[in-house]
Amino acid sequence: MTRHIEFERLHNFRDLGGYRTQDGSTVAWGALYRADSLGKLAGADWDRFLGLGVRTVIDLRYPWEIEAKGRIPEPERFTYANLSIEHRPYDQAEIDRDTDPWRFLADRFAEVAEDGVAEIRAAIELLAEGPGPAVFHCTSGKDRTGLIAALVLTLLGVDDEQILADFALTELATARLTADWHTANPGRTMRWPSYGRAPAEILRLTLAGLATRYGSVDSYLADEVGITPATTAALRDRFLTR
Repeated sequence: MTRHIEFERLHNFRDLGGYRTQDGSTVAWGALYRADSLGKLAGADWDRFLGLGVRTVIDLRYPWEIEAKGRIPEPERFTYANLSIEHRPYDQAEIDRDTDPWRFLADRFAEVAEDGVAEIRAAIELLAEGPGPAVFHCTSGKDRTGLIAALVLTLLGVDDEQILADFALTELATARLTADWHTANPGRTMRWPSYGRAPAEILRLTLAGLATRYGSVDSYLADEVGITPATTAALRDRFLTR
């Protein structure tokens, strides 16, 4: 089975299958994907994507990002939802280079976890109840996508070590994501040298913060986001295999 699905224009499309859960189950391959912007799909990439049989698509970007960069082609082919989980936009390329990058991003993740509970709940419920293989994505498939992946894997019973390792796999795409930024922003200077980075430490700080505030990540999901036992059971029925 292949973790990284190769595309020409997408750089961070990954299968979440294969992770082991604490009860001995495994996340099914070919059922749940995370990605960077599907608005980039075209030509052979589009054909390759359609070959995966995806039926549920969750776009985590702001509506204005979709307006500027485009959504997945032919969204009517899918059960499609735009659920913008981030409510306080910021420009990573403009972050002061003297800022502690991992603490800064963990603080932004904490804002999303606080502000975006309605959209986070809707995304998880759609993953649990929607048809066929599913994919969720943002622009780079790094921060918003990384947070949703961590929360879903937590609900599936995957341990923190594997969740952190999955998050850090975006580091393999950093160079291409940075190159895309430069192509899309001619004449601009990228002030922040950590643009596109996704070390495990960011998510470690985020999960620790949720545990400190809510008692555990599971308590945050149940008490703050409102994920019910029925939704968790449906998620596990859909994406786990023995």
